[in-house]
Amino acid sequence: MGILAMILAGGKGERLHPLTIHRAKPAVPFGGIYRIVDFTLSNCINSGIRKIAVLTQYKSMSLDKHLRLGWNFFSGELNEYIISVPPQQRVGVKWYQGTADAIYQNIYMIEKDAPDHLLILAGDHIYKMDYSEMFRFHKEKQADATVAAIEMPRRSAASFGVLEVDDDCRIIGFEEKPPEPKPIPGRPDLAFASMGVYLFNTRTVIEHLKSDALQETAHDFGKNIIPQMLKTARLCAYNFKDENKKEAKYWRDVGTIDAYWEANRDLVSVDPLLNLYDKAWPIRTYQAQNPSAKFVFAQETKGGRLGIALDSIVAPGCIVSGGRVQNSVLSPNVRVNSYSEVLDSILMENVDIGRHCRIRRAIIDKDVKIPPGAEIGYDLDEDKKLYHVTPSGIVVIPKGTEVPEGAKNIPAA
Repeated sequence: MGILAMILAGGKGERLHPLTIHRAKPAVPFGGIYRIVDFTLSNCINSGIRKIAVLTQYKSMSLDKHLRLGWNFFSGELNEYIISVPPQQRVGVKWYQGTADAIYQNIYMIEKDAPDHLLILAGDHIYKMDYSEMFRFHKEKQADATVAAIEMPRRSAASFGVLEVDDDCRIIGFEEKPPEPKPIPGRPDLAFASMGVYLFNTRTVIEHLKSDALQETAHDFGKNIIPQMLKTARLCAYNFKDENKKEAKYWRDVGTIDAYWEANRDLVSVDPLLNLYDKAWPIRTYQAQNPSAKFVFAQETKGGRLGIALDSIVAPGCIVSGGRVQNSVLSPNVRVNSYSEVLDSILMENVDIGRHCRIRRAIIDKDVKIPPGAEIGYDLDEDKKLYHVTPSGIVVIPKGTEVPEGAKNIPAA
């Protein structure tokens, strides 16, 4: 298809703190074994796109490591690649100043590869999409740029960039977070919200990127490049076709702790909104060589130990040793010890829950050891003194928090 995909993965992810204290948002674990960026990368591979540049910036070490370990299977002999691209300072001394500036600063790489089309993607959204279908639409409409759009109620669309289109899906207007979103023709209750997925004819977009770089703007595709291109170029809106194959289209920006917790919790339901078990559209990732999950102690008598997990995702390497896990997501190498209870929680890699603990509505990041007898999520007033607690009552314990032996509660990190 002559497409170079450029994935924007350099944002600070401040709304997802403290999970992004030590990592970029696209590198945040999701669903037990995945990272958020795996969904965009898998979309590329499943769509037949084999030239991918991941534009990194803040705290990119774990993301770089994940790309090297899990995605290093491309063939250089076939001119395939996936590369991590930090700011190069080829056109100045600044870091990436916006989504458009991130692409502009890598014009040297684009011109050297000389793709016919540029596909610009966000690395922190969770969805399934065949970009080759969008490419075919782009060619049929003879567009200079195509923007992927998702239908949503007009009231909800007010929080997004909204595309105004004519009957032929040509974009005739664009507004960021408008109070009164323009409706889709013939569908007065719905609006087209931009998904942050852009397909450009390379020559056309480079001209606009160079022009934008000379002006005092936000250097953003939604705020600057798309409105500027509307004056002279042909832009079309592609109605998102969901490869998730559910009744409702699935596209999530898990940009807050509450949204992240809800998206993970959906995965353990009987019929999740996001289908991770579709072999026709696999989500790839890096998985270490861990043993199978194990559940030990089956003392079903009163007061006995029972190692059990109900309505939960349990990754390889986990040991539920006489404890109870319910409605939770366990990443690799988690241990839940005897007489402990974990409810409605997300435990990341190498978390160790001591005996007689009670954990509820919590997110515990990697490499945290919870001492015996600790209670988290049951007294939010006390929890707020020690941890990050969201307005809805989700307790978050940062990565690598050191917990002294015998502590009833965990000290602030």
